[in-house]
Amino acid sequence: MLTEPAEGIPSVVETPEALAAVVAAFGAGTGPVAVDAERASGYRYGQRTYLVQLRREGAGTALIDPIAVPDLSSLSEALVGVEWVLHAASQDLPGLAEQGLLPSRVFDTELGARLLGMERVGLAAVVADALGLGLAKEHSAVDWSTRPLPTEWLRYAALDVEVLVELREILAERLAVAGKAEWAAQEFEAVRTAPLPAPRVEPWRRVSGLHAIRDARRLGVVRELWLTRDQNARQRDISPGRVLPDHAIIAAAQALPRTVSELTALPAFAGKGTRRRAPLWQQAIDRALAEPDSELPSVRGPKSDAPPPPRAWAEKDPAAAARLAAARDAVAALSAQWSVPAENLLQPDLLRRLCWTPPAVLDLDSIGAFLSAGGARPWQIELVGPRLAEAFAAL
Repeated sequence: MLTEPAEGIPSVVETPEALAAVVAAFGAGTGPVAVDAERASGYRYGQRTYLVQLRREGAGTALIDPIAVPDLSSLSEALVGVEWVLHAASQDLPGLAEQGLLPSRVFDTELGARLLGMERVGLAAVVADALGLGLAKEHSAVDWSTRPLPTEWLRYAALDVEVLVELREILAERLAVAGKAEWAAQEFEAVRTAPLPAPRVEPWRRVSGLHAIRDARRLGVVRELWLTRDQNARQRDISPGRVLPDHAIIAAAQALPRTVSELTALPAFAGKGTRRRAPLWQQAIDRALAEPDSELPSVRGPKSDAPPPPRAWAEKDPAAAARLAAARDAVAALSAQWSVPAENLLQPDLLRRLCWTPPAVLDLDSIGAFLSAGGARPWQIELVGPRLAEAFAAL
């Protein structure tokens, strides 16, 4: 079990002078740089980074407070051309970019583990498999916006980058032996250059339990409560779920209370904080109840170019359903052959789109062009394209 960083727990970088020293040290270091970031998901609004950890040969480990020193672009500039080693890079890169940290190259140890077919790809599991070391994860979900950060949390944070570079070396060797090094390189570059996701259309529809709401008026209540909660959570910098749980929103939409007393009589609104803001929630409900029918949200959901749910394909388009079944079988066979999860061989949404609205001619070239336009990497097209062409030709 890893219990202590090799050089001890470094002091947290909180001043421009301390940051300048780190920049100089890491710029003079050698080899890849291990990078990690901690957020306060479930505690604060959004996905802001509250601690950045780095480690590089010749520089040691650095723990940086991006709240105290938010502009870390000088560190990024000192590491131009250096490979950054991260675990689940897609989770950390957007927040790091807000601090001015932009890597030139990336090695993602989680993605590498997926391509190698490891059953468990969390950092602790991959470290145990590749290095035979134990990595404690008991502080992974704490409130990293806490100041000052407890020593135990800082120890945990430092250990998260302690062996990342060593882990990278072993995974890179395994990928090369498996003939997957080029696959990994393309996947890492795709993660590094991925654009920020577009804002969701009607994000309130992601409220847990929404399937229980089946009429437009009640959907309007859900929408208004979600919007009010989001505004309040943003203003207070608190996770929306802590302001008002999803199950409370659903309970109010089902009950349609007309007064604050009716609202607070619901068990979901019995909590002290929820009751204190009950007038705010009732005002949101009242607004939804007063909306004209023409302003209420659609029961069917927003218009989208996405295919319908696959369960409806057999009735709507039997030929598309047959294509999807054949395509899924082909991808599943490749998944088993190469020990790579099916979703890493080809994005499931892209596969569904190909089967629902295929090119006029389903040959290898047109399939490859369709997949490429949808963001598939060359290695995926080369591997999956021929199998899909064969599967479609056999129908």
